[in-house]
Amino acid sequence: MATNGKKFPKSFLWGGATAANQLEGGLHEGNKGMNIADVLPGGKERLAILQSPGFDFQIDESKYYPNHEAIDFYHRYKEDIALFAEMGFKAYRMSIAWTRIFPNGDELEPNEDGLAFYDRVFDELHKYGIEPVVTISHYEMPVNLVKEYGGWRDRQVVTFFERYVNAIFKRYKNKVKYWMTFNEINSGLIMPIMGLGFAIHKEEDRYQPTFQAYHHQFVASSIAVKACHEIIPDAKIGCMILFAPVYSYDSNPENVLYALQEENLFNYFCADVQVRGEYPTFIKRYFKEHNIELDIREGDLELIKKHTVDYIGFSYYMSRTEKVDKEPQDNTQGNIMSGVKNPFLKASDWGWEIDPIGLRISLNKLYGRYQVPLFVVENGLGAYDKVEEDGSINDDYRIDYLREHIKAMAEAIEDGVDLMGYTSWGCIDLVSASTGEFSKRYGFIYVDKHDDGSGTLERKKKKSFYWYKDVISTNGEKL
Repeated sequence: MATNGKKFPKSFLWGGATAANQLEGGLHEGNKGMNIADVLPGGKERLAILQSPGFDFQIDESKYYPNHEAIDFYHRYKEDIALFAEMGFKAYRMSIAWTRIFPNGDELEPNEDGLAFYDRVFDELHKYGIEPVVTISHYEMPVNLVKEYGGWRDRQVVTFFERYVNAIFKRYKNKVKYWMTFNEINSGLIMPIMGLGFAIHKEEDRYQPTFQAYHHQFVASSIAVKACHEIIPDAKIGCMILFAPVYSYDSNPENVLYALQEENLFNYFCADVQVRGEYPTFIKRYFKEHNIELDIREGDLELIKKHTVDYIGFSYYMSRTEKVDKEPQDNTQGNIMSGVKNPFLKASDWGWEIDPIGLRISLNKLYGRYQVPLFVVENGLGAYDKVEEDGSINDDYRIDYLREHIKAMAEAIEDGVDLMGYTSWGCIDLVSASTGEFSKRYGFIYVDKHDDGSGTLERKKKKSFYWYKDVISTNGEKL
């Protein structure tokens, strides 16, 4: 194991990250309602649904829905949290399923069974000294709000969300000190089904409903920040974005400008509103060119300006390279987005380019722009893992990936970036959000569950489990 040579802060929050819809299961237990992920089938068909118009959010009995059972964290959370504690986690980034608290989303009173479940989870985490880092809405919108209201298109959803956040802040004010509002909020620009709670109609221009829904989310986010600061004064609440630095394919000024425009819209638009408290100047031209006219109510902009987030949580998996004149053969796949192939980078089993230096670049860009604390709340390698005859899982490729990204974080801290912590994505194997696969594994803990739904759900420690345990115990000094 190598020595890092760079220092992480003593208070650094090492841990792992998951989302309720991707690991809990317990579909109808505790009066839970149906959410968006519950109606998305597994396999490559899911990605097509997410990127195409016209999805109806209906269950098709002929298809397999992996999120219904997932890895059964709902019944096995004590076993899993004990494994997290054995690794030495300081923090566990998780989400609350909106549909456990308000099964349909528009009820007047919360569901006690759902509230009690998360009480038990938080108590179990605190038993081991693990700090919960909770995402309020992580691709778990109630399907009822999608079908009856059109998701975040409808201003009424702001009221339902306010009811939800007040319920969980009041219930967990003594148990949760780190919150985030909307997971990867900017992903709705590409994938509105999961982030904004609606599918674009086939005959519809996507721009107007997308940005109106964003305005409603920005208002809701500010309401949540205000409520959190009032109800839990010692808590911190952040936004959460998907960040992928955009490189120009070459030094052609047209490509440089195009890369800048893509980065502004995707990486900075949502963060500018939530961190700076106002719509950025570059979006005005974009709205004009796409005939977007927002319904902004009296007091909205003042609310957004006054109640900005305390920190930025973000996911980092890869960078993105762009040029104006793309050919189909130039394209590469990535985390819900595509760009052109970068000749200097290798790719994962799923075609996501691997760029540790890009994480250092991202941290410097974000901190330089906003000057608020940062938190890497997702980063990891989705890969095929093989269980050997002796039961071992030798995932050196994952260790190599994580080691280089942790080194990049250490360099960014040396650069002067204020970094709060690091929670590796999918610390235990779970359902892939974009493809509904179990075979796309991220975890330090292997779960015996497969793409066809078979498996015993047995947990096994991978080689990376022991490696990450050492990383945490030495505060990142030994990699």
